[in-house]
Amino acid sequence: MTYTHTTRRDFLSSVGAGILASSFPGSDAPGAIEPEDRADARPTPQQLAWQEAELTMFLHFGVNTFTNREWGEGSENPRIFNPVDLDAHQWVSAAKNAGFNYLILTAKHHDGFCLWPSKFTDHCVTSSPWRGGKGDVVGEFTRACHDAKLKVGLYLSPWDRHERCYGDSPAYNQYYANQLTELLSNYGDVAEVWFDGANGEGSNGKKQVYDWRAFYSTIRRLQPKALIAISGPDIRWVGNEDGFAHETEWSVRDPDPVSHARIDRKVWWPAECDVSIRPGWFWHKNEDEKIKSLSHLMDIYFKSVGRNSNLLLNVPPNDRGLLSDPDVARLREFRTALDRTFMEDIARGAAVSGDSGQPGHEGRRVVDGRPDTYWQPDKSGAPYTLQIDLTKPRPFNLSVLEEYIADGQRVESYRIEIKGTDRWETVVEGTTIGHKKIDRFRRVADCVGVRLTTLKSRGRPQLRRFGMFGAPDF
Repeated sequence: MTYTHTTRRDFLSSVGAGILASSFPGSDAPGAIEPEDRADARPTPQQLAWQEAELTMFLHFGVNTFTNREWGEGSENPRIFNPVDLDAHQWVSAAKNAGFNYLILTAKHHDGFCLWPSKFTDHCVTSSPWRGGKGDVVGEFTRACHDAKLKVGLYLSPWDRHERCYGDSPAYNQYYANQLTELLSNYGDVAEVWFDGANGEGSNGKKQVYDWRAFYSTIRRLQPKALIAISGPDIRWVGNEDGFAHETEWSVRDPDPVSHARIDRKVWWPAECDVSIRPGWFWHKNEDEKIKSLSHLMDIYFKSVGRNSNLLLNVPPNDRGLLSDPDVARLREFRTALDRTFMEDIARGAAVSGDSGQPGHEGRRVVDGRPDTYWQPDKSGAPYTLQIDLTKPRPFNLSVLEEYIADGQRVESYRIEIKGTDRWETVVEGTTIGHKKIDRFRRVADCVGVRLTTLKSRGRPQLRRFGMFGAPDF
């Protein structure tokens, strides 16, 4: 079959822009969001752990892997699914070695083919020759994740191009809830349930109206600690498939009428940046030489994790059921590059001066290397200033700022200056910080001091880290 690559962006264009607001809440530009009361919202323990994890791997896998397509039509013969060498432990090992902490598998994509033996359809692995019709990809995947102590995520497409009752809204919503129940009852702890908002017409020509509240209720009942992502209240889509967050990226947002019904205050709703290591989301043999370069992946990291968001990187298994060698090699290079970049924080343990901190929250807390301490100035009213004095000039070209987001996100704007022999020079003018803000600038070789000024903040800032690194040039 001919390979056709259709992105979420393409789908939105084809069915009308109206789906953007209803199916992908929170994907608007940050300029539309007023900053009032941002400091009042806090992450749940699960949201906090997710933001601290920073890296999630997506695994797009299914019948499309065998048809050389991106979106199946629902008419595919299940007998084409036969990944004879499938090894979920290989997927998990590659992810863990690269520093990924969450993994999300496409348990069902838009074609409706289920990677587990569902009792509610025969369009699933039981109708395939793989493992003699007795296999369970979801089962092997979740066991491998649990064995490696990595977090399990499952994607269950709301749109189902195979199921005949799709378009009969009450009937399909029950069908979908039944499948959610199977996935969330039989595979141990699930940390994330990932919905996109694809919503084509059913075979009867009718538009399916999803019962999101019932879906959320099913998840909360069966996996109360699971995060509900993208078309959901816990994690939002950043608004593109390039892996880039906005320069100004708040985790505190206005509530969405669907995801946060009956909530009339700001909510903690952090962004996830999804992107594929390949041009497509599913594996295609002709893309084995087209995986993203190391420099491209590093740029994505700086513009996702480095902009108060999490990176969701898709690495699709091939038709043998393995991550391909080029992908695994690039993941290994990516991990090595990150380790080299952040190997030595030249600000760690340096002398800190500037605005006094409250008792227990002194300025030195930003360079003590502990994630549970932070600087909070003891005066009211910005600007607030911290200065790091280096014992000797050290070359660096990258800074890392982190807020103590367990108490919310506060900083609205800041400036970083460096001091040479006789004057201060501005190298960064930034806006939000959040969990992590990474700024890159020209390599500085003769600096003896670095000054951070928080220009505007919702309440007094709480900064747990101010680091500087000499990153390699990629």
